[in-house]
Amino acid sequence: MKLNLEGSNRHMDTLMPKREGSPPYLCFFSVFCFLLSAFNLAFPCLCWGQGPARVTLEATPHKISLMVGESKILKLNERQGPVTRVELADPSIADAVVLTPWQIYINGKAPGKTSFVLRDKSGATFYVTDLEVSVDISRLKETLHKIVPEEKDISVTATNDNIVLSGTVSSTLNLSQVLAIAEPFFPKKVINLLEVGGVQQVMLEVRVSEIDRSLLRRLGFNFAALSSSGKNLGMDLLNNLTSLPLGAIPFTSLASLGVSSNIAGIFRFMSKGTPWTVFIDALKEEGLVKVLAEPTLITLSGKTASFLAGGEFPVPVPETGVGASYVTIQYKTYGVALNFTPTVLSNKKISMVVLPEVSELDYTNAVSFAGYVVPALTTRRVSTVIELGDGQSFAIAGLLSDQVRGIVDKFPVLGDIPILGPLFRSTSFQKNETELIVIVTPHLVKPLDLAKQTLPTDQLIEPDDFEFYLWGNLEGKEKINSSKPSSSSDFNKGSSLEGDFGHIVPK
Repeated sequence: MKLNLEGSNRHMDTLMPKREGSPPYLCFFSVFCFLLSAFNLAFPCLCWGQGPARVTLEATPHKISLMVGESKILKLNERQGPVTRVELADPSIADAVVLTPWQIYINGKAPGKTSFVLRDKSGATFYVTDLEVSVDISRLKETLHKIVPEEKDISVTATNDNIVLSGTVSSTLNLSQVLAIAEPFFPKKVINLLEVGGVQQVMLEVRVSEIDRSLLRRLGFNFAALSSSGKNLGMDLLNNLTSLPLGAIPFTSLASLGVSSNIAGIFRFMSKGTPWTVFIDALKEEGLVKVLAEPTLITLSGKTASFLAGGEFPVPVPETGVGASYVTIQYKTYGVALNFTPTVLSNKKISMVVLPEVSELDYTNAVSFAGYVVPALTTRRVSTVIELGDGQSFAIAGLLSDQVRGIVDKFPVLGDIPILGPLFRSTSFQKNETELIVIVTPHLVKPLDLAKQTLPTDQLIEPDDFEFYLWGNLEGKEKINSSKPSSSSDFNKGSSLEGDFGHIVPK
């Protein structure tokens, strides 16, 4: 092929002054640069640094990876080419175009995997490999970097038409944000393998305090009169302070009269030869009950822990078998119970579901069955959800119970007579006040180094003969020296624990 360089030489002469005595090869070099510039203007996609990325095929087949919408130019070496035809097993996954005998243009269309085959002009196959097209995750990575820039350990991987999120995040809140960001990009195609880093153990300090005040006032009278002849009889059986069995009629003696355990006093007087016996029920009672429990529980984030300080009572349950019936025993719990489920949101915030419960046996509402007495339960139960920081406390208060009960039993007309009316009536007044408060404090905890912790036995010092025989001490005093702490407070300063807790520290 011959090139006519005459016109080009004239053009170059106008652009650059010709030096006398210049060698002829400088003119040819100038023409070559001009033609190269024109070639770059005509085919910009083949210029280096522009258009699709260029990939040189290796002599050994390897997998070609693309993303949807991404294109590449594959370049063959002299030992492989030239190529005349490209074949794809599944054209719906990618497109391939032969640009030159030494360059192939491929473009990803849909996620999937197919075979990539190159043939020469004789139809022979000289290159076979796998072409894998995956989803585009670059936009998702960019969005995650903008919204949660503090999360440096998140890995986004494309697998066929799904994406896999792996690595660690700093909090549960950020985990939910990452999943919410990824879902619109790939609906129902997000595989979550992320883990929440940091401390995932929670210790809960709980204080349950209950005050129960009761007031009872009761006043009643019963009387019985029997003449010596047995013809005159007077008796008051109001409110069952006294009782007269049917077998004791006719009434001949006070010995056959039943007396209630509520009787607080008995006196007798004579009136016209007839003895009168008066039974008095007078009682004023005040009660005070204090309940205090301080359980400490430790559990993992998302797991439920429980605590019970109380006991169990038997409950008979009738069962029916083959040709026979029998009674089994089941046990029910009572006391101070606590169930809580913490969720660590971050290294400074904890969400908790707390269910404290205080119950006690109530024999006033007991049920008798098959010879068993089954008590009822008086229960106070709370369920709440709260979110707070590490070391902060919250209180569940306002659990007040105020019960007032008054009962008056009297004879008609006689019980309303002034002054003498109390002799013909029985009154009872009862009041119960209960207040329950629950204080909860969560802490994020880490495993401790046992070698740096104190034990109750570390504080015990055996007394010497002088301290034991002369002073009667069961524990000796700590000897002050340079190798040991001089006091219990100094001892605790050397420990990694803050304050005196976990066991009793001697004073």
